[in-house]
Amino acid sequence: MRGTSFQKKHFTGKGTPCIHYGQIYTLYVHHAYETISFVGNKISRSTRRAKTGDLVMATTRENIEDVGKCIVWLGEEDVIVSNDACFIHHTLNPKYLGYLLQTESFSMYKKKVATGTKVIRINADAVADFVIPVPSMEEQERIISILDRFEALTTDLQIGLPAEIEARRQQYEYYRNKLLTFNQAA
Repeated sequence: MRGTSFQKKHFTGKGTPCIHYGQIYTLYVHHAYETISFVGNKISRSTRRAKTGDLVMATTRENIEDVGKCIVWLGEEDVIVSNDACFIHHTLNPKYLGYLLQTESFSMYKKKVATGTKVIRINADAVADFVIPVPSMEEQERIISILDRFEALTTDLQIGLPAEIEARRQQYEYYRNKLLTFNQAA
């Protein structure tokens, strides 16, 4: 479901929590429990909102690598999403789906369905057609546990040496792709 039209100039110090599509690239990593921004009552009255567990995906960007980046909304309060983003309701473990949409498999899919040259867009309907492997809930939780630990290590190393950070990032990507690549022949 597409978000609502609002701009950074509509941000307020308090009010209704919101996520602007540009913040998905710059201020959030994988999941969030709180927003960084808020909008006032005038904007919040006429908006669609993402609920706890929804994925919030940026649908516009200047390059194919960044378009389709998403975060998992885990906050208790519904959140307003800007119109260059969509939010996805689903029945999977939200963190599992968030990690899955960071894989090489989804990246290759994006290249097939994205449109535009200067501004790249990905349509929410096209995202809905992406084939998602659905292991048992226990397996989803096992995968999440492993990837959460790698993400924590990578985040902790942000103050460390650049080469060490890059090695951890590559290790994380390798295991994320390995854990979330399933045999399609089964």
